[in-house]
Amino acid sequence: MKTAAVFFADGFEDIEALSPVDYLRRAGIELTTVGVKGTPFNSTLIVTSSHKVPIITDTTLEDFLSKKIMPDCVICPGGGKGAENLSENSKLLSFLENAYDSGKLIGAICASPAVVLGKTKILENKKWTCYPDMQGNAKSEYLDGYKDEVFVTDKNVVTSRGAGASEQFAMEIIRLLCGEETAEKIRKGTCQR
Repeated sequence: MKTAAVFFADGFEDIEALSPVDYLRRAGIELTTVGVKGTPFNSTLIVTSSHKVPIITDTTLEDFLSKKIMPDCVICPGGGKGAENLSENSKLLSFLENAYDSGKLIGAICASPAVVLGKTKILENKKWTCYPDMQGNAKSEYLDGYKDEVFVTDKNVVTSRGAGASEQFAMEIIRLLCGEETAEKIRKGTCQR
């Protein structure tokens, strides 16, 4: 069974985080929601979206990292403040680089390709995209790889522009992890355009 983790921080964009959670779970991927910055709640976090929707994550980043889990895919949703909050966590950035070095699939959407991945080595020599006009938040040496496209896949890195592309972003991740047959089953089952 394939595994994935989606990282949540206060200010995340609702649909960019929850579309991958929903679609990947429909595809049979064992997905963990990981709270990076939020309000403590029992042994996890309540993380509040940019539209004030609270989410209780499955685990915290500290607990997740302590288990030394390396999922097949890691995903950073956008939302300007959410991406900024993710990017301020050096442990998360190190983990993302380790996942990349291990050949795992890295997904980022909206502000996160530039604001989060742009602080790491992940975009080095990669084609990528992000929310319009956010690309300047990435290291200047990565700007040549920026493409003005809805989503871009370059080897093990999938990036996308924003909320309107959330479905396509999630489906590309499913295609890469589970194959075209599973992706087509999800497309038909959810009546996608």
